[in-house]
Amino acid sequence: MALKTITVERQRLADIAYTQLLEAIRSGVITEDEQLVQEKLAEQLQISRTPVREALLRLEQDGIVVSSSKGGFSLYRMSREEVRELYQARAAIEGQAVRILASLNDAEKNAQLRQVIETEENIASPSVAAYFNANRKIHRTMVELAGNRYLLEMFDNIWNRGISYNLFAAIDKIDLAKSLGDHLRLADAIETGNPTLAMEAIVDHITHGFDLQIEALEAER
Repeated sequence: MALKTITVERQRLADIAYTQLLEAIRSGVITEDEQLVQEKLAEQLQISRTPVREALLRLEQDGIVVSSSKGGFSLYRMSREEVRELYQARAAIEGQAVRILASLNDAEKNAQLRQVIETEENIASPSVAAYFNANRKIHRTMVELAGNRYLLEMFDNIWNRGISYNLFAAIDKIDLAKSLGDHLRLADAIETGNPTLAMEAIVDHITHGFDLQIEALEAER
């Protein structure tokens, strides 16, 4: 059996391009009105078009961008129902993570989570990007501390799909503190050692986040 030679360098460049494009979307450098054209991106990144094409196709597969009739790609805009399904998936993934954390009730892990919450919630200049990054860091830490690689993989996929629509783009029209200040109560619930109580707390928290997002979407319209 003959197999084709693997081109490691090309794959590495594609991964780097994917990461850079993803971060540009997350930070708002790339907006939903912008067309992503591989030739232009390749010129900006100073690499060939092939790894850029691979990165764009991966973003499309992840549900972050969609092929455009103009020949490039653009950010995928989620419907209200898709946003609802995304939050339901978050509740399932993060709910299981905090169940694990509560079952462990490990003092070191609990202290680490509290430290991250206190650090990330201390935002000097509140903004949409700062809110998104702080919120993601806190929630990702909970899943990381649970120690389940598959939950973490699903978490990243879900949150990446969220930024594809610029999920928090309209959040600046509402009070960010409504959601960002609630995380210490999640830590309290985890530290009870009661998995059911911890899961109910995170589900309530995520449901509240969905309500805020819908409020923001309505304000945008």
